[in-house]
Amino acid sequence: MVKQLVCDELWVIIEPLLPSEPDKSRGGRPREISNRQALEGILYVLKTGIPWEMLPLELGYGSGMTCWRRLRDWQGEGVWRKLHQALLEKLNKASALDWSRAVVDSGSVPAPAGGEHTGPNPTDRAKSGSKRHIVVDLQGIPLGVTQSGANVHDSQMLEQTIDAIPALRQPRGGPRKRPRKVHTDKGYDFRRCRQALRRRGIIPRIARRGIESSSHLGKYRWVVERTLSWLKRFRRLNTRWEFRDDIHLAFLTLGCAMICWRFAQRLC
Repeated sequence: MVKQLVCDELWVIIEPLLPSEPDKSRGGRPREISNRQALEGILYVLKTGIPWEMLPLELGYGSGMTCWRRLRDWQGEGVWRKLHQALLEKLNKASALDWSRAVVDSGSVPAPAGGEHTGPNPTDRAKSGSKRHIVVDLQGIPLGVTQSGANVHDSQMLEQTIDAIPALRQPRGGPRKRPRKVHTDKGYDFRRCRQALRRRGIIPRIARRGIESSSHLGKYRWVVERTLSWLKRFRRLNTRWEFRDDIHLAFLTLGCAMICWRFAQRLC
């Protein structure tokens, strides 16, 4: 028996975010694969890393091309971003997010297919690579994620990554999207990075080159390294096989959402 990848509790959150099916009153073949089946096929590819064309039909998820089209269409409708935000709001409502400190870091993966937001990786003999930039709370819950070429310096993506945190509704008061402090490593040791954080009302905690010992950097930063490791457990994210930038970002955002769902199951 095939393991259910989308439980009823998660489906209740996802279903309202999906666009309605196209009107078939004037003809056209009805969909043979439901949205829930297609979503499970997408998650199966994300978790196992298999090529779309190798998705087994006997699993009941439909063809790989059917699942790919739903992934593409739902990315265009902002479904994955909305899902990530909905799960963060669920955690925030339960006071499960730690806004006292956030941590920013990045990780590179090979991108043999090339495409937008790829570039020569200086740490991998200039092979084509893509970099994901992530900000997490003090527990490692991913708050926002962006992507760039592997040759883009981390400091150039700091503002965009911080701004990727969605405004989350709270039980009392207005929405919140800014942590109190942000920790980064020495790769962000630039005046412009500190100024960018202060403009957003955030206290910068950036390690200084030639002053602070590397042995002290892991006190807070280990949580973001662990989250980057969690993302790599989704085998489709170990290598960027997608030439299309939106498809890779869809997988990346869905991976962050599933990490949030694991926290929600435990903390909410």
